[in-house]
Parts: sequence; C-alpha cells; structure tokens
Amino acid sequence: MQTQEVDVLVIGAGPSGSVAAGIIKKAGYNVHMVEKEKFPRFVIGESLLPRCMEALEEAGLLDAVKAKGFQQKFGAKFLRKDDICDFNFDEQFTEGFSWTWQVPRGDFDQTLAEEVQRKGVNIHFETTVTDIKFSGSNSTTTIIDKDGAISEIKAKFIVDSSGYGRVIPRLFNLDKPSNLPPRKSLFAHVNDPKRDLHNEPNRIMILVHQPQTWIWVIPFSTGVTSVGFVGSPEFFNEHKDKTPEAQLRYLINSEPHLKERFGNETFMFEPKTLEGWSITTEQFFGDGFVLTGNVTEFLDPMFSSGVTLATASSQRAANLVIKQLEGNTVNWDEEFVKPTMQGVDVFRTYVMGWYDGTLHDIFFTKDINPEIKKQICSVLAGYVWDTDNPFVKKHDRVVKSLSEFLRMNNPSEIV
Repeated sequence: MQTQEVDVLVIGAGPSGSVAAGIIKKAGYNVHMVEKEKFPRFVIGESLLPRCMEALEEAGLLDAVKAKGFQQKFGAKFLRKDDICDFNFDEQFTEGFSWTWQVPRGDFDQTLAEEVQRKGVNIHFETTVTDIKFSGSNSTTTIIDKDGAISEIKAKFIVDSSGYGRVIPRLFNLDKPSNLPPRKSLFAHVNDPKRDLHNEPNRIMILVHQPQTWIWVIPFSTGVTSVGFVGSPEFFNEHKDKTPEAQLRYLINSEPHLKERFGNETFMFEPKTLEGWSITTEQFFGDGFVLTGNVTEFLDPMFSSGVTLATASSQRAANLVIKQLEGNTVNWDEEFVKPTMQGVDVFRTYVMGWYDGTLHDIFFTKDINPEIKKQICSVLAGYVWDTDNPFVKKHDRVVKSLSEFLRMNNPSEIV
C-alpha cells in the first residue's frame, strides 16, 4: 500500500479547509488535502459576510477571489410586507471590512482550492477517508480514490474541515443533535433580468413570508439570482402534492415582492431541498486533530453565518496547529473552543431571535437609535468576537431587553 508522510492532513477542500491549508502552508509546512467530491460542485451558503475576508486575506486567497469578479455585497435588506430594514456594512460599529461577495459556491470553492494548489498544497479529489488511527498526536489515515486504489497518509496533525461529511465525528461517534428545531429549505437559481429595476444586486434581501418562514434573494454577477424559502417541514408539507418546480413557482408567485421579478423566469436547475442541517459534536479537538467549520456546528441559513464561522474557526485552528508543531503548548479549550463557541452562541441568539419574532420587533421598528443599528450591523457583518460591542458581549440579554422595551413603548421613544 502506498504511504505518504506529511506534516498536516486537511480533510475537506471547502472554504474552511482551504483557509486552514493556506495558512499552514504559508508557515512552511507540508500540507495535503483530501476531498470526497469532484470540484466544482454545488453547495449552499452563497452570501458571505465581511468578517470572512480577514481569514481569506491571512490565507493568501483574497486576491484570487477578487480576480473572479464575483458580485460585491455591501449589506443586507430585510422586508416584512411594507416594512423595510436596510443594513449597510459601511455603517457598522466594528472596524473591519465593509463589503464582501455573493458567490455561486461551486465557483468560489474551486477558486480557493485552485489557489492553495498553486501555493503547493496537494489535493486528492474524489477521495474518501475510510479509517483514521491515532498514535498520540500522530495519525495514519486510510483513503480510497475514485478508481478504488487504497493508500495511507501519515500526518503529525489532522484538520477536519469536512463540513456535512463530518468525517471524524462519524468515525468516532462524536455527533450530537443541535438544540435548534428542524427546518427545511427549497431553492433554485433563477434568471434575473429585472434586477436593476429593483436596485438589489449588491446586497442580500431577506423577506418575511410568514412569521417563521422567510425567503433569501441573492443576486450573482452572472445575471442569475439564488432564491430560497426556509421554514418548518410542516410548511412545505402543505404543498407536497406538487413537484419541486411547481412548488417553488407557486411560492414565488404567492409573494408580491417576488412575483413581478421572478414569476415567469427560468429556473437554472430543478429546485433542490435541504433539511436536517443543524447538528453539533461532543468535542471540537483531540490529541492530533481539530474540527473546523460546519463539522463543529452549523446553525441555520439565516444571517449567512456558515462560511464566516467556517473560515474564522479554521483561521484560528491553523495558527494553533502551527504553534503546536513549533513545539509550543496549546490550550485548545481556551484558545480554540471558547472563542469558537462565542461566535456560534452570538449567532445562535440572533437566529433564535429571528424565528421567535424578537428581531422582527427590533428590525422593523420605525425609529431605532442609529448607534444601536450600527452595533447590530456589526453582528450581521460577522464581527461576533468584538466584545466592545454590547450586542456581542451581552447578546442574549441585550436583544431580549430591547425587544421588550419596543413592545412596551412607542418605537419612536427609543434612545
């Protein structure tokens, strides 16, 4: 059996894996990646947040993405019938990037993977991990490629960025359910020739369809836009007698903001469904491995936190792997788990606040203090580690208190 020896094995070539590989390679270590799929491949998570730009920059990937001409994103617009709340990332509390991109993920992920390959990282595409054995922090990983050839990779450390593949959690029975209720999405890419009439290409638009059902509208630079409905499984069961295309067409035409723009436009592929995405794990690291990105925990499509949490966690993990390989002691609980969970917990507050209506009270009030809006905008930009921001530091209490105040008082009285 062929055996390769490397410093670090990264499992998964998505954004999380590419960021980790880019940072570790830049430090001078030999990095190999294993990716189960063939790129480009379709995946959801098409609206990025400004915070992820910092991770891409440190990994040396930002210029490669800039060269692709993806649709720039400058904010997020929320609509509930005639109520509008518009957040512009250049009006935020935290210093940092004030823009990002909206991307077809197949093209975006391939761009990142090709750039880390160009930097000298060897990627084994269409290759599956079948077994991992640890001896202290050293490991032997068995892989099988698309032709059935079996080989081994010996590594000093493993970064598992396998996303929904969840390689190490599944091999070592570490999965556990999230505390978020199950939700489902139905989505497609739609031809969008009328976008300029709606002045919407450079930001994501979120529409409240029903109190706990919402719609994303994410324009790409190609003239195609991603449109998706997210709600409880029961919401979609009301239309289960329809084909996916008929179901999505019906839902689009039932929403006045969408009917004129997309009602008769062509779907670029048969609408897809995704559900059961909220999951977490018993532990985020072990002797010789760390989990990053969606393999740790994925919350919900609302607020587009997925790629930001994925890249920020792999950015942090990569620097700690380097620190450990250099012979220094790493406190993985304090230096990795604690900050990673801080970001997850902040976003969890906002995701749950969206579905229980707390954030609707705040977003759609007629008169909100501009400083409060800036602080919330920073959260929506992904700066969920800025503890100078009260909407980060005391996220759960502050969000609930503001909502309660608005429910008890005239919104114009907020100060």
